[in-house]
Amino acid sequence: MQTENVKSSAINFRSVARALTIVENDLTGAEDLLKNLSFTKNTPIIGITGPPGAGKSTLVNSLINLLLEDGNRVAVLAIDPTSPFNFGSLLGDRIRMAPHFNHPDVFIRSLATRGSLGGLSTKTIEMTDVLRASGFDYVLIETVGVGQSEVEIAGLADITLVTLVPEGGDEIQHIKSGLMEIADAFIINKADRVGADTFANNLKKIIGQQMGNQPPVFKTIASQTAGIKEVAEFIRLAANKKNERRELLMTEKAYKLIQQKLTQHIDKKKLRQDVAEALNHKNFNLYSFVYTYV
Repeated sequence: MQTENVKSSAINFRSVARALTIVENDLTGAEDLLKNLSFTKNTPIIGITGPPGAGKSTLVNSLINLLLEDGNRVAVLAIDPTSPFNFGSLLGDRIRMAPHFNHPDVFIRSLATRGSLGGLSTKTIEMTDVLRASGFDYVLIETVGVGQSEVEIAGLADITLVTLVPEGGDEIQHIKSGLMEIADAFIINKADRVGADTFANNLKKIIGQQMGNQPPVFKTIASQTAGIKEVAEFIRLAANKKNERRELLMTEKAYKLIQQKLTQHIDKKKLRQDVAEALNHKNFNLYSFVYTYV
């Protein structure tokens, strides 16, 4: 796949979409496509994570407008949950970001988690790299919002924004979930609600005690674009700094890709069928089953 590196040259969205489809579905040529990706542009990957109902999609929608300034091009991977029962996905972010679908400099793609508990599958890594090699100036990853295991975003994003809401509950629980350790910045969205100032102040105190280098805390009302300008400016500044976590990021991505390669022969639907059959045996033992299966 040819990469674009000059802002004045248009990105062929059809070509990008086709490449993403090939990679996502492991079609013929996927491996060669990935091996031949060229990264000649320093495109930051911005992960936006947080619990369900925090307004992540609305936040992304508002951020896009500001990141488009100066002729920038923005790509979004919106990750939706895959049902563990029918393996289907909601893919609803396409609807929430509808205002940007016809913008010539915005590319939006929904992606199912494919059963990954952390909201990120190996396909997320591969598809993000396809977008990074395509000439976009920013790539936003909106994760599914599943709580504790969502810290996986730290293994993918150059900049991680953790979105919370004033009524999110005990801040200590957020620290326990691991979200505090991965944040480059915190966003208190829906900050027009009761208790927003108290929540923000308590959050600042707690992360100040827990972390030496305190990440900033922003208050936003994404539905009204309030406070979004400050978040966009933070992203621009952070994107120009040297990424001190590059080695960690690459290690995490390599580990997940290797893990996927080692298990790619396992069909989860067939596995479920085999488990159902094995459960009919009186002396079923999960560990014996697993060892014989692999």
